[in-house]
Amino acid sequence: ASPPDEEWPEAEKAEKLARGAALKWASGVFYCPEKLEALGQYRSRETKRNNSIQARLKSTVQSYLEGVSTGLEQLRSAAKEVQNVCQDLGAARWALIDSADHFQVLQQMRTLMAEHVQLASVVKVLPQLFSVHEVCSHTLQLLHEQHLLEAHAELMMLEHLRDDILFQLHLRGLSSAQATVLSYFSGLQELNESLAKQLWGIVGRSLQLVREDPVLFVSAVRIIEREEKIDDALLLDATFLPPGRPKGWRQKFYHILQESITGSHFLTACVDTTGPGLSKHLAALQRDVVAELHVVKDLMVQCVPAHYNILSICTATYHQALTSHLQDILQEDLDKQALFLLLEWVLHVYQSPEMMGHPGLLPEVDVSALGPLISPDLVDQTERKYVVKVKASVLEWMQRTLEVEFKEWFREEEPETDHQGFFQSALPVIVMQMLSENIRVASLITASLQQKVYSMAMEELEAFLGRLREALVRCGKEHQKDRTVPKYYVPYLLAMLNNNLALSSSVSSLHPDTAPREVPASLQAALDRTQRKACQLLLEELLLDLQPLCMQLPSRKWLSGSQLVSSMCEVIDKYAKDFSRVRKPIFMLLLMESERLVTSQYLRALMQKKMVCRSAEERGQLCRRLLQDASQLRELFHGLGLDRSQQSLEAVFALHELICLKDPALLSLEVLGFITKYPDVSDEHISTLLDLRGDVSKEVRHMVLEMMAQHPQALPDGYQPIFSIILVPAPELPFCLRKGKCA
Repeated sequence: ASPPDEEWPEAEKAEKLARGAALKWASGVFYCPEKLEALGQYRSRETKRNNSIQARLKSTVQSYLEGVSTGLEQLRSAAKEVQNVCQDLGAARWALIDSADHFQVLQQMRTLMAEHVQLASVVKVLPQLFSVHEVCSHTLQLLHEQHLLEAHAELMMLEHLRDDILFQLHLRGLSSAQATVLSYFSGLQELNESLAKQLWGIVGRSLQLVREDPVLFVSAVRIIEREEKIDDALLLDATFLPPGRPKGWRQKFYHILQESITGSHFLTACVDTTGPGLSKHLAALQRDVVAELHVVKDLMVQCVPAHYNILSICTATYHQALTSHLQDILQEDLDKQALFLLLEWVLHVYQSPEMMGHPGLLPEVDVSALGPLISPDLVDQTERKYVVKVKASVLEWMQRTLEVEFKEWFREEEPETDHQGFFQSALPVIVMQMLSENIRVASLITASLQQKVYSMAMEELEAFLGRLREALVRCGKEHQKDRTVPKYYVPYLLAMLNNNLALSSSVSSLHPDTAPREVPASLQAALDRTQRKACQLLLEELLLDLQPLCMQLPSRKWLSGSQLVSSMCEVIDKYAKDFSRVRKPIFMLLLMESERLVTSQYLRALMQKKMVCRSAEERGQLCRRLLQDASQLRELFHGLGLDRSQQSLEAVFALHELICLKDPALLSLEVLGFITKYPDVSDEHISTLLDLRGDVSKEVRHMVLEMMAQHPQALPDGYQPIFSIILVPAPELPFCLRKGKCA
């Protein structure tokens, strides 16, 4: 036997812990002398404590022993009962072995019983089987008389009979006999097809029937629901599916209803896609869809079960059919009116109170959850198509307007005037009204379409101004061939300047935003080019009248006091009176350009090397004539409204000072001041002016030109060139041999 410490290691460990705790307590007590006096008390207390612990231990062990005794008694009783059961089972086993022969007799009885049940079932259904063909004929007659519920009841009875027989054959594995049964019940297929044909015809006319004869429609729905319940029951069992199941007539109901809705209104081949035809078609769609949805909401909903959600399905069907229908129409080559009608109908009419937002349809009908009728990309594409069509129309209209305007330039009467007497024509009014109307119409659709049409309008107006300039050039060429054609050439050019100014001031009003907007840079440049071209043609006309007079400058007849400049003043005054028929900004521009033209022509005439002063007296005459002419011209333009600070005739006064200088040695200083004031003057200009004096030596000329080379001048910002536009004739090359003698 093992020693106790090996059998109960926990007891040994507990004893050691107890001894250690006791020693620790005793050392704590004996360590303090004052505690030794209470040693007797400690001993008495510990004795009581040990006695209490031992009593509790004895009580616990006693209760455990009593439980073990009870358990042992129960085990002995259970063992006896098990022994008795084993004996009984053995006896039953020998009894079953002895009765095996009797069970064979019972099996035969069970088989006979099953056959009896089958035969009883067959006997029971024999009358029904014999009457199948008769019932089929009667059911077919009921269908022809549209007694649908009665016909369907008989059809269900026949199908139930057939399906029961097929199920029994299926259970017994007699699949080969199923063909015979199906052949016998072949009339059911015809009945099913006939019934389905009538049902789908009724569903196809459902919107009409619920108003005229809802009983027939309700009967059809009841039959469909019966068939759905049979389908659900068979699918739930899932052990055997008779032929033709599931029929799925509810889905067929939805399909036929959707087809009838789509086919009645949304055949693109029958639609006239021109503007008026499409307008009538869209109006008819709006009227019919609203009316039919009212029928569905008020009548059809009451004829079908709630779970059909018939109103939602019909709404979605109309929405999807319209989407497909409109997409088909948009594939056609539509004119701008048709495109506008479609955009307006899709974006504004469709969800308005006049159609899908009709108070009689709300809140049950809500198309907002179905998405847009056509996608944003297709809307943008349609808007671009519309802009292209409008652009073609605007281009054609503008071209026609320009052709009419061009013909008016050749009329035998002056252009019309406004209440202030300024020349004008109907051109800017026509153009601006046309562009403004197209932008306004586009704003009725979307802001994006309005912006697209506005951008197109700016492009077309810019292109129109280009064609207008070309027309002005053609008119100018015709006038060059014969100055009497057009008769009122200048007035029509002035009218065109007023028209251009009217266009420039009106363009900002076309912008979609109501706040003032600047004219686009490219369009402003086109307006400026048109203005410059008209001004150029007017100045060319003025030049043609001035050139014969300028050709007589300079000459000794002119020096002697001819009325040459007075004649020039008369021409200028005549044109100024014509120029007064344009508005002030253009009038001042023409006046300034006319003054610059007169100055340049006057200076050009002086530099043509036609005359050289032969004496100091002639130089004096030239100085006086220059001063008189410049003063006369300056006063003329000042009287016309051009301030002296704006005139370029100061160049003639400066030239007068250069010619009048008496001491040629001071020419370098005078020329330096001249070129400082007019930095675009060249060596050739100064050399020509020195030739005009007639008293400048080669040394002085060389000194002046060298001084100019030493003081090159840069053109300051904003400087208006005067001399750079004047060409000086090339000097004659000296011949190498004297005249009259040969080598």
